[in-house]
Amino acid sequence: MLPPMDAPVTPIAVTELRKTYRAWRKSRRIEALGGISLEVREGEIFGLLGPNGAGKTTLVKVLLGICHATSGDARLMGRRVGDARARREVGYLPENLRLPDFLSAETALHFLGRLSGMPSEARRKAVPVLLERVGLLDRRRSKVRTFSKGMTQRLGLAQALLHRPRLVVLDEPTDGVDPIGRKEIRDVLFELRGTGTTIFLNSHLLSEVELICDRVAILDRGKILRVGGVEELTRRTDRWRIAVEGDAGAALAALDGQREPQVVRGAVEFSAPSALEMNAAIDRLRAAGIVIREVAPVSASLEEAFLEIVEHGREGAS
Repeated sequence: MLPPMDAPVTPIAVTELRKTYRAWRKSRRIEALGGISLEVREGEIFGLLGPNGAGKTTLVKVLLGICHATSGDARLMGRRVGDARARREVGYLPENLRLPDFLSAETALHFLGRLSGMPSEARRKAVPVLLERVGLLDRRRSKVRTFSKGMTQRLGLAQALLHRPRLVVLDEPTDGVDPIGRKEIRDVLFELRGTGTTIFLNSHLLSEVELICDRVAILDRGKILRVGGVEELTRRTDRWRIAVEGDAGAALAALDGQREPQVVRGAVEFSAPSALEMNAAIDRLRAAGIVIREVAPVSASLEEAFLEIVEHGREGAS
């Protein structure tokens, strides 16, 4: 296990950040980031979501000092991006990791550790621990060229953690990884969060993000549309689920005339825009002799919430 982190610090702070690219026609400019502001808290798993071309990769590049912002402010671990002292505390897994394919898994980690200035004794202790943590210890002497995409991603996660960073930036960390491998990666991320490490990831696998992240930001066309907890973004206030004793069909019949009633997995669901209407539905069930076991709001999936937020944002911008 990694030791607890030291003094509190804001791992990522972005204020009115803009990035404009000059198109091949010099008179035309493309705004990849349109004045976004964002803060990632210490010790959380934060997801950056958005369709292709939303600006996700541009934001990651600005944060890591790969490209420069046009205006605004961005800080890592309390220091301006580009400061070498901030980058020393960041681990990064790119979407398409490239490693010398003639190296073995453990040799590749030692090679990368030397490049980052890690002492040999620290590497000797860290490499086998990390390979075991990502499920590659039994393949430690295998050449990288023999690895599948999923195995390469897991090796990439190991290299991102090699120097014990306080902030880990992951670009599509579970891309190409099988379900067992995704579960192993999730376990590693949860362990890291438990030690106070902050994880910032972007992914197209919204079902994985829903399982992993504490909060997410939805980015589209260079603008932040929403920031919030997964539960907050997926909660629906107008639809309810009632689990009943016995046949749910009887409950469905008792709710005849209710808005959009249906039986889902042995329970009855219906729409009720107000608490008064929801309580009236419960009264109808009781009057019909239906025994109610549970009443709960129905949540949308993160994918449904994401699509709704992006569509609404585009309608408002048009």
